[in-house]
Parts: sequence; structure tokens; C-alpha cells
Amino acid sequence: MEVYKRWIRRNKGFVRQLDSIANNLTWFLPDEFAESEIGPEAVSSLVGMISTLNEHIIETSPTEAHTRCAKSSFIPLSLCLTLLKDLETSIEVVAEQIYGEKNKWNLIAITEAVKVCIRLVIFRKTGYKMLLEGGETENGENDSDSFSPQETKRQLGKPTGNEESCITKTLNAQNSGNLADRAITALSSFGKQATMQHPQAIMEPPSKLAERPSLWTFLSEKGVPGGFLVTGEILFIIRPLVYVLLMRKYGTRSWFPWCVSLAVDLIGNSILSVTLMSQHSGKNPQLQFSDSEKDELKRRRMLWALYLMRDPLFTKYTRQRLESTQRLVQPIPILGFVAEKIIEILIGVQTRYTYISGS
Repeated sequence: MEVYKRWIRRNKGFVRQLDSIANNLTWFLPDEFAESEIGPEAVSSLVGMISTLNEHIIETSPTEAHTRCAKSSFIPLSLCLTLLKDLETSIEVVAEQIYGEKNKWNLIAITEAVKVCIRLVIFRKTGYKMLLEGGETENGENDSDSFSPQETKRQLGKPTGNEESCITKTLNAQNSGNLADRAITALSSFGKQATMQHPQAIMEPPSKLAERPSLWTFLSEKGVPGGFLVTGEILFIIRPLVYVLLMRKYGTRSWFPWCVSLAVDLIGNSILSVTLMSQHSGKNPQLQFSDSEKDELKRRRMLWALYLMRDPLFTKYTRQRLESTQRLVQPIPILGFVAEKIIEILIGVQTRYTYISGS
């Protein structure tokens, strides 16, 4: 395995191009949307999982810190989540082939429940930070990141009272020596003083220094904005599972699952947006959104377009508009052919929950 990892890292450009070509070729597999499509979907899932693993190997540098992290967590949860998303379409196809259209929702619900559990664990382990890309991308923003580089440098470079006194005494005692000797002596004394004052900070690994806050601690520190963040994120995490459970009970023709899912999305995103607006107005000093978290909110709003592809809205409105557009541009030689193929793909994609789930 280590030989394979070294080869991947040495040829990362070639590997990425090969993965991209392989993923594009899966669209040309025969019977992609036919009744018996377990084979094509299994190939697509396998190619996606291999590409995900290769990208993880490329992005993971074999440093000492990573070695310690690998011992504590052999497979990162974000990687598990991505691999599950690569596999979920095959799970849906197999469930439909074995259990039928109606009972396939049982297996889909189990898959969504597993994803909910993984995301909740990630949300907890990141210190209740917003999930980026649904938990597939690490949110590495820290509270200390709010300091500017100059402020950070001053904080790190400023000695304590005892350390400053020690340096001053050492420099005064070495007036007879040259400048280089005095500097070396001062640095040596400063290091010894820091070691005596903070032995645990040097001996303990960084993972023990940065303890994750409990939910109660987080809410106590962040106040009402922190509660809004937790509420909005939990609504975002559980929304797909709620939708699948309602689809399992009421079916695809009912408006109830569609409306409830949209309501959960709107409420959760509105809560987070209100928290963000309070930050812009200066009323929210406890909780600060990073640029990546602001982009994540925009990405989640863009996912609302998938509601146009979900039944019953798709059957009663979207599909009719697509077919009318196809008839309108059909006489045009090239444009008519392209529009026909695009609409055919959209109709085929709509038959799979995992393609339009947005989870």
C-alpha cells in the first residue's frame, strides 16, 4: 500500500488526468438509465471511490503530524462520508432491483441515517463549526485566525514579565562580551526560563492542548448566536433523512415531503443568515463567520434549485416545461439535437433520488 501511495504522489498530475477521463467515460456506459443498470452504476461508483482515495492520498502529506493523526483515526470521517456518497447510487439501484420502487426507501433511509451520524460526529469534533460541503471539506478556521498576522506576531513574540527580567539581567551581565555572545546567552537563558515555567506545554502534544469544547461550553461562550448556529446546522444535517422518511411513508406523488423538506431548508438557512447579518451589523462579537463559511451558505442556497427536479413538482411542472422547450427548438438542426440529449439526461437523472438529493 505504501508503494502505491508513493507512486500516486510522484505522478499526481497523471493520476488526476486519468481519474477525470475515467469519470467522464462512465457517462458513455451502455444502458445507463435502463431497467437493469446495476453493472454500469457499480462501475461508476467504483471509479468514483478510486478517484476519491487517490485524491486523498495526494492531498495527505506523510508528515509526523499526519502519522500521529492516522494512528488515532485510520480513515478520516470526511473521507468515509465521500466514499459513502460515491456508493449511494449503487445502493439505491440494488435496493430498487431487489425490493422494488416502494421498498427501496428503507435502504435509502438507512444510508441517510448513517450520513447523519457521521456529520453529527464531524460537527462535534470540529468544535461545532459549520460543515463545509456537507462535511466533506475540513473547516480549519480557528478563533485565533481572527487576529491579524501582526497581532499574532506580537502575541507570540512578547515575553512575560519573568522572561523579560531574565533577558535583561543576562544582557547586563554580559556587557564585556561581544554582541553575538550576548545574544546567544540571552536566548539560552530565555529558553531555560520558558521550560521551567511551562514544562507541560513543551512535553504535551498539540492535540491535548486544543481541547474541543462541549456543547454547553460552546453555547455559554457564544451565547444566542451559537445556539442559532447549532440549530441551523442540525436542521441542515437531518433534512435529507426527514425527507426520505416522509417519502417512504407518503410516496413520490405527495406534496407533503416536498413542502416539509423545503420548509426545513428555508428555516435552517434563515437562522444562519440572521446570525451572519448580526455579525455584519456588529451585534454579534461572540461568533464570527469565515469567508469559506459564507461561501457555504451561498452553496446551500444554490442547492434549492434541485427542488425543481423533485416530484411531484417535476412531474407536474418542470417536465412539461422541458418538453415544450424541446419541441420549440427541435426544428433547429444542431440546437435541437443538443437540447434533446440534455433533456433526456435530466429526465434520466431525475429518476434517481441520490442524483437530486443535495445531501
